[in-house]
Order: sequence, then structure tokens, then C-alpha cells
Amino acid sequence: MKPAEAYILNKPEPYRSILLQLQLIIESSLPELQLKYKWHLPFYYFSEKEPFCYLNQSKNYVDLVFWHGTHLTKHTETLVLGGRKHFKSLRYFAVEDIDGEILAEVLEEATSMRGKKYYK
Repeated sequence: MKPAEAYILNKPEPYRSILLQLQLIIESSLPELQLKYKWHLPFYYFSEKEPFCYLNQSKNYVDLVFWHGTHLTKHTETLVLGGRKHFKSLRYFAVEDIDGEILAEVLEEATSMRGKKYYK
């Protein structure tokens, strides 16, 4: 088993289900992404040097963190900065918290940021 998949499958519920649902949505929306294991986290890349987002289970939630988060302008009321300067995330406490419409729009906007530096 690959380390990124092991990270997801070894998490306790409800985090495993949240991570699996996010993985399914991300990979079906953006099949060109490659799932890697970087910095001990499942990390999606467009290419070897082009990071897109990563998944992180921390405390009592799962964060879907966007590399170009500082550039995102849609759903800013939902995106969490969480003490980070450049990354923003969508935070989920339960599978039911995943709003497919918001997630799709943020994925689309984040995809449009390809090629930009990760900070403003």
C-alpha cells in the first residue's frame, strides 16, 4: 500500500470517511492530479514541481488545504486560514459537512491559480 493511501485508511472514523470522500471528489474532478506522500501528508500535485492541495487530519477535523489559498476569493467565509500565512483550507468535522457545490467551486478556482506563486 502506498503511504498516502495508508495515511487515509489508518485514520479512525469519522476522519477516514471524510478523507475517503474528499479523495473521491478530488480525483473524479481532477483526474490529472497525482497523489503523493509529502511532509507526512497525502498531497496532490499537477506535476513533480506543481503542488495543488493536501489533506490533513488534525485534532477533531480534516483540512483540505490549498497551496494557492492566499489567491482564493470564492467562499472566503468558508475557507479557514488557521494561523497559516499562505494556505487556506476547507475544514470538515463530519462527512455531512462536505458541501459538493462549494468544494467544486473552490477546486475550480484553485485550478485556475496554476503557475502563480503560492503567495501574493
